[in-house]
Amino acid sequence: MAGRYDPNPFEEEVEVNPFAGEGKQAKSSGQSNFSGGAFYMANPGSVPPASNSRLSPLPPEPADFYNPTATVDIPLDSGKDLKKKEKDLQAKEAELRKREEVLKRKEDAAQRAGIVIEEKNWPPFFPIIHHDIGNEIPIHLQKLQYTAFSTLLGLTLCLTWNIVAVTTAWIKGGDATIWFLAIIYFIAGIPCAYVLWYRPLYRAFRTESAMSFGWFFMFYAVHIGFCIFAAVAPPIFFKGKSLAGILPAIDLVGGNALVGIFYFIGFGLFCLESVISVGVLQQVYMYFRGSGKATQMRQEAARGAMRAAF
Repeated sequence: MAGRYDPNPFEEEVEVNPFAGEGKQAKSSGQSNFSGGAFYMANPGSVPPASNSRLSPLPPEPADFYNPTATVDIPLDSGKDLKKKEKDLQAKEAELRKREEVLKRKEDAAQRAGIVIEEKNWPPFFPIIHHDIGNEIPIHLQKLQYTAFSTLLGLTLCLTWNIVAVTTAWIKGGDATIWFLAIIYFIAGIPCAYVLWYRPLYRAFRTESAMSFGWFFMFYAVHIGFCIFAAVAPPIFFKGKSLAGILPAIDLVGGNALVGIFYFIGFGLFCLESVISVGVLQQVYMYFRGSGKATQMRQEAARGAMRAAF
């Protein structure tokens, strides 16, 4: 149809400004159904100006924000808190210094009086005595001191086994009195052995005291005599069955083999204790004479006798 005119849609463009002020309208010539595209708005005047729609910028991140090992600044206390803490620390320091001075005065007084403060450290699980051979006994005497200590432990073993043997004999038809005697031997024997002969030997080796050597020789001889007596166990007290020696073992093995065996074991323990103790006494006496302590002891005894005479 040659006479018909087709308008060119691109002949005239429509300008649409979505940010234009209120009252302005877009130009439209020949297009009534314009959709507006992606930027078309029904009320373009309600859009705020571009300068007012910007968000406030975020504060800059620290340089080590992503560093897990970075240090964190913790605010310090105020000046008043610091001064208060400083005063408390000074007061505690003064109190500790005062206690140290009092303790030092006591230690000095004890040292001048000849008193040795000993810390209990043995046995480790329940300290009841002071025992430190490695640090307090001279090296050339440590072996002998350990051997003497083994005789103290050996006596403990002998008296413990004696309770077991006597308890067995009592259960098998013996007298209850022998069991009470065995308990008395154990309760009195071990503390007396430590106080009367082991501690004097320990102090003698530690301080080279002649009087301590004298106490050791006297009571260690009593210890050896008791061990020999217990090994034989003559029928003096309650037919000798309160001690696990050879004579009651022979007497009991015929009636009850188990009780007899227990007594024979006790006899062997007392014999071993006696032999080791005799060896310790001999070695200590040889050292005592070789070190010149025998002469010193005689001189001290003579001076003591003269003082008593005058």
